[in-house]
Amino acid sequence: MDNREIAKQVIEALGGRENIKSVAHCATRLRVMVIDESKVDKERAENIEKVKGAFFNSGQYQMIFGTGTVNKIYDQVVALGLPSSTKSEMKSEAAKQGNWFQRSVRTFGDVFVPIIPAIVATGLFMGLRGLLGALGMTLPEDLNVYSQILTDTAFIALPALVVWSTFRVFGGNPVIGIVLGFMLISGSLPNAWAVASAGDVKPTIFFGFIPVVGLQGSVLPAFIIGIIGAKFERFVRKYVPEVLDLLVTPFVTLLVMSILGLFVIGPVFHVVENDILLVTDAILALPFGLPGLLIGGVHQVIVVSGVHHIFNLLESQLIAHNGSNPFNAIITAAMTAQGAATVAVGVKTKNPKLKALAFPAALSAFLGITEPAIFGVNLRYRKPFFLSFLDCRRYWWSDSVLAWFGRNWLWDYDYPRNLAILKRATLAIPFYGCHILCGRFYLNLSVWLRR
Repeated sequence: MDNREIAKQVIEALGGRENIKSVAHCATRLRVMVIDESKVDKERAENIEKVKGAFFNSGQYQMIFGTGTVNKIYDQVVALGLPSSTKSEMKSEAAKQGNWFQRSVRTFGDVFVPIIPAIVATGLFMGLRGLLGALGMTLPEDLNVYSQILTDTAFIALPALVVWSTFRVFGGNPVIGIVLGFMLISGSLPNAWAVASAGDVKPTIFFGFIPVVGLQGSVLPAFIIGIIGAKFERFVRKYVPEVLDLLVTPFVTLLVMSILGLFVIGPVFHVVENDILLVTDAILALPFGLPGLLIGGVHQVIVVSGVHHIFNLLESQLIAHNGSNPFNAIITAAMTAQGAATVAVGVKTKNPKLKALAFPAALSAFLGITEPAIFGVNLRYRKPFFLSFLDCRRYWWSDSVLAWFGRNWLWDYDYPRNLAILKRATLAIPFYGCHILCGRFYLNLSVWLRR
């Protein structure tokens, strides 16, 4: 079936053109604002070819097609005469729905998701640099400087990126936001990391009693400053005559917010941020594998609820302050377990459509996008979903206990025995292989590089 025919079936399943307000898409999902939810034929929508899952979330009916495919389906849907909508317009419409907690979580996601590619790329550079060091390789001076540029720039500029993205989400001018963000990490201020290292660098004292340092690597202060700054800019613009808006609004916004940011918000929330990190580090340092048992076991359940983007703030803080993200290693096991469960279903089933759906969804899960695996396969049949996060809990708990007692993570984990609960070798084999090839590689590499 070609994409145009699939698009026609999508429209019919959603109640026809008259029931569709607008349509947009993200990396994997077609997002549709429908007028009357009762007119949506959910069973028919879920059984359309190439659809890996469909559900209502954030005020939208979302159909998972997967990376690459969703763009083509969207183009055909729009070509059939449906009103298109930008993601920002869709979000503003959806933002009117849901309780305050759901809206807050969506806001976290809107702010931090665009920043993730820069953090991921920099993290890969850091991993490569750490690997070379672990292998005993010494870089020439010029290449060493270049490697520092690759690994340090994004984290030094992280507050500027956060303020820029927050201004964008809250309706401010993103350019004013990024300039304000760079003021927080100005080279004229003492570097926060240099001050924290207890060397000769001291905070600059303003007005005789306010110690100020740059906010390099700080996330929470930048986020708060961005929210207040965007709202303040809109407030100022409301009262400034249009003829003076171009000059007065940016000037007043940057002046007032730089004072608040550097002398009030920054110092206060920097302390709050450090306290959050201390609590997080304490949880991650619990003995006997408890962090993995708790976090790894519930993370994918949280993904189902759609509030998992709230962890982006925490992960950004961990990387910026500690240079590592053990939280990510734990949830990688959870994502791998979802993918492995999906492979198991693909191997086990005799349904050709389900088999064709399961393997691409599993590949997507191994690459970090678990929604096709969760909504398209595992959650639909319940048992694979339950067994996947149960196995992740057992996996992380046993590995962490071995590590606690000084054992190497590559030793003594008997996957077929631990998967005896599945009772069938045909299910145990794909779990075994996928964990070895994916989960084991990433988790052990991350730990090895930190030693």
